[in-house]
Amino acid sequence: MSSRNGGRRRARPRRRRLPLRYLLPSVLLAALFAMLMLRGYVHSEILADHRIAGSTHNDKVPDEIRRGGPVIDVRGGGLNTVGVPDDRVVLTFDDGPDPEWTPKVLDILRKHRAQAVFFVTGTMASRHPDLVRRMVDEGHEVGLHTFNHPDLSLQSTRRIDWELSQNQLALAGAAQIRTSLFRPPYSSFSHAFDNRSWPVTEYIGSRGYLTVVNNTDSQDWKKPGVDEIIRRSMPKDGKGAIVLMHDSGGDRSQTVAALDRFIPDLAAKGYRFTNLSEALGTPSAHTPVTGLDRWKGQAWIVLVQAADSITVVLAAGLAVIGFLVITRFGLMLLLSFLHARKVRRRGFSWGPPVTGPVSVLVPAYNEAKCIENTVRSLMDSDHPIEIIVIDDGSSDGTARIVEDLRLPNVRVVRQLNAGKPAALNRGIANARYEIIVMMDGDTVFEPSTVRELVQPFGDPGIGAVAGNAKVGNRDSLIGAWQHIEYVMGFNLDRRMYDLLRCMPTIPGAVGAFRRSALERVGGMSDDTLAEDTDITMAMHRDGWQVVYAEKARAWTEAPESVQQLWSQRYRWSYGTMQAIWKHRRALVDRGPSGRFGRVGLPLVSLFMVLGPLLAPLIDVFLLYGLVFGPTGKTVGAWLGVLAIQLACAAYAFRLDRERMTHLISLPLQQILYRQLMYVVLLQSWITALTGGRLRWQKLRRTGVVGSAPGGGARPAPDAERRPVG
Repeated sequence: MSSRNGGRRRARPRRRRLPLRYLLPSVLLAALFAMLMLRGYVHSEILADHRIAGSTHNDKVPDEIRRGGPVIDVRGGGLNTVGVPDDRVVLTFDDGPDPEWTPKVLDILRKHRAQAVFFVTGTMASRHPDLVRRMVDEGHEVGLHTFNHPDLSLQSTRRIDWELSQNQLALAGAAQIRTSLFRPPYSSFSHAFDNRSWPVTEYIGSRGYLTVVNNTDSQDWKKPGVDEIIRRSMPKDGKGAIVLMHDSGGDRSQTVAALDRFIPDLAAKGYRFTNLSEALGTPSAHTPVTGLDRWKGQAWIVLVQAADSITVVLAAGLAVIGFLVITRFGLMLLLSFLHARKVRRRGFSWGPPVTGPVSVLVPAYNEAKCIENTVRSLMDSDHPIEIIVIDDGSSDGTARIVEDLRLPNVRVVRQLNAGKPAALNRGIANARYEIIVMMDGDTVFEPSTVRELVQPFGDPGIGAVAGNAKVGNRDSLIGAWQHIEYVMGFNLDRRMYDLLRCMPTIPGAVGAFRRSALERVGGMSDDTLAEDTDITMAMHRDGWQVVYAEKARAWTEAPESVQQLWSQRYRWSYGTMQAIWKHRRALVDRGPSGRFGRVGLPLVSLFMVLGPLLAPLIDVFLLYGLVFGPTGKTVGAWLGVLAIQLACAAYAFRLDRERMTHLISLPLQQILYRQLMYVVLLQSWITALTGGRLRWQKLRRTGVVGSAPGGGARPAPDAERRPVG
């Protein structure tokens, strides 16, 4: 139908495509979960039924079955049992293939030119397809022993069909065959059939299978000794026999040793060791699998192998993260203790007291809700300062708010929006003094912060100083988690890096620099999204020492929502990777640059990039162990890691004289917060590897951090708050 506007069609809205940096983590996590579930299934850790039915009456079992031979054929509704000829012995092995014992059994059989029948489980055949292929290639027959080895008398017909089809799928993938031979788990002799197991045998016969039990049972699973295994395996009264043994399920060294004697002893008496079809004179029980069934089987084997390989990789990653966690915490505890003892001893000083005025730079972009608090906190400083607020093209009147305060020694420098590095460089150009303090527009200082921050410049070899950034809005759950992270992860780290002389980052919230040092390295760079990390690494490479001033406290507004936290940490993670890559040449440099490159860069890469990326493996294996593995050991191991973290956190809080009550939320932080940081870091990796370019993301400020009296921060009365979410 045409429209009045000339038949023009309305443009369809374009579908928003999910960005690759979101899609890839989602697909990766889903694939990882699927692989772990598959691994649990193949290792009988999920959907396995280990119940065993007790004995019951056998009045419904036909007499010809209870008194007949070990090969039971009820296919097509018939009822027939047979045994093997008197000069034949059919060796049968259950529960394999086992990577350790099955090859040894096969070697003994090949040594004595004997054939056998291996009743394999689908779980083991899926994991060791090469052994199934070897069995078939060397002339042995393979039979089904179900997939997960359940007692079929306790299962539904649907579960029985599933066990058989999955077992056949594993054989199709491993050796491209199907088989008509079947042995029920937990079976033994014909006379042992009862009213529970016989209906199962009838049903399986209706599905086209030949059920095989045995004449003699070696009971090798009891490990009775080689002589006893041989005695129990001997055919009775010179007749032929089907012998039950095992090539899996534990130590089978006695079975292997018994075989090496049993076969030649009976061969000397005229017995021949053949597979079942040859002994009965019937066509092979194997049928080749082709077409789609073959491809499905091979795809199954590939998936199982991939699941096992991924688990091995994850286990290796768990070992790596365990080593990194213990190493990092050990270094932090030791070196932070030494650092505190060094700077807190009586009479310690960096050099002559620094009393001259300094320039404080406050880059600001749309900080209308915070900027007055920031500037007024600086006016309370007990050290002489000039304050330069660099308005980076704000559209909310930030510059006007500062100008309307009409405070002495406060200047506003305006520029078109060019980014934080450009704003800082503009501030450096307008600064009057040699020592330059930098802070964020959402941060407040204590009166002593500037004085404490600049004292290390009494040592002429120090080019920059990192202050002690603290979370001012810690009264929400997400704020409390960040508070723990700042005190434990950031400030404890800085003590460690200070002594190792490889401080990776001077926080943008509270840091100080020599102007001459900044000029020598070219000022603040916009090459990365972490300009604070970039400039710190440049300082090290230029030969300057970077230290930590624990008493130079600054109270900053941490993100109050998950979305805001995500944006901030995404930028930090990506920017840190950029800085590491930018300064990679330090690894091969000489002098101070080389020292930082061979000490600082590896530590930063291990503890700030690789460690957080692998840390969630602790929780992955916790969940896996709770569902599939030994629950007690799993919980114990996880609690052990948590105890180490709690000890470090408690020590960090003690050093910073913080209240321990915030550590109550540490376990929950480790479970939830760490996963968020993992996904952020993974997304940063994907952005870097796919060549993406992350833009600077402005965080929404509320002005909640109003002032910073000596003991902490108090919220501004009119601060706008949002719930955590």
